[in-house]
Amino acid sequence: MALLKKILVEREPMVQTDGRAVIETVGLSVMYGRKYAIKDISLKFERSRITAIIGPSGCGKSTLLRCLNRMNDLIPEAKIEGKVYYRGLDIYADGVDPVAVRTAIGMVFQRPNPFPMSIFNNVSFGLKVNGIKLSKQQLHDKVKDALEKAALWDEVKDRLDAPAFSLSGGQQQRLCIARALAVDPEVILLDEPTVSLDPISTARIEQLLRTISADYTIIIVTHNMQQAARVSDYTAVLMPDESMIGRLVEFGPTKEIFTNPKDKRTEDYISGRIG
Repeated sequence: MALLKKILVEREPMVQTDGRAVIETVGLSVMYGRKYAIKDISLKFERSRITAIIGPSGCGKSTLLRCLNRMNDLIPEAKIEGKVYYRGLDIYADGVDPVAVRTAIGMVFQRPNPFPMSIFNNVSFGLKVNGIKLSKQQLHDKVKDALEKAALWDEVKDRLDAPAFSLSGGQQQRLCIARALAVDPEVILLDEPTVSLDPISTARIEQLLRTISADYTIIIVTHNMQQAARVSDYTAVLMPDESMIGRLVEFGPTKEIFTNPKDKRTEDYISGRIG
C-alpha cells in the first residue's frame, strides 16, 4: 500500500474521476493467445458500494475481475488492452508495482485457500510480506481487527495457533477475507466466494459483505442471481457475442437491472431462458 500511495502522491493522476469512482475501466479488452476473452468494457465502480458482475459461464466475468488488480499478469499468454484506473492512476502504467496494486485492491477466490499455517499467521501473512513493521501487540491488534471485521474473531479467539485447515469451509473463507482486510485495502474483489459453501455459510458471507460495505469498495462475481439481487447496489451484465467474446450489455442499479432490464439478453438471462 505504501508504494502505491507513494506513486499516487508523486505522479499526477492520468485521468480526472468524478470523485465517486474508485476503479474505472475504459475500453478494457483481454486476449489469451490470439483470442479475445472480453472486449471493450468500460465501467465505473463507486466507493462504498457493492457491484455484482453476472452473466453465463464463459463470458469473461473472472477475467474482468482479475484485470482490476493485475492478477492476469500471472498468465503468460494474457494481453491487456485499454485502461484500468485506480483513483485516476493507470495501474498498468510503467513504474506501477503490481504487488502494491494487489495490496490496495485485495482478492478472495472461489474456494477457500488458507495457507498451511496457523489461523493467526494466515491473517498476519500479508503484513509481514509487505514489510510492515509492527510490535507484537500491534500485530495482534491488527489480526484481531481483521478477524472481527470478517465476523470470525469470536469463533477463533481461543485457538489462534490452531491450523487454518481445522476450520470449516465457511470459516476458512471468512479467514481468507480477514487475510485480505488485514493489509487495509480500499477495494475487495471476490470471485464467486460462496460457490463451494452451504446455505448457512453463504448467508454469513453475504451478511458480512453488507456489514463492511460502508468502508470498502466491493466487486463480486457471482453466478447466483438471488445473491446478486440480495447483496449488490449495482450490477454489470456480461454476455458472449457470436464469437464467444464477453461484452458488457448492461450496467445500472441492481433493482433496475432485475426489475426493468433494458436489454432483452439481460431479461432472458435473469429469467433463466439463457445461460
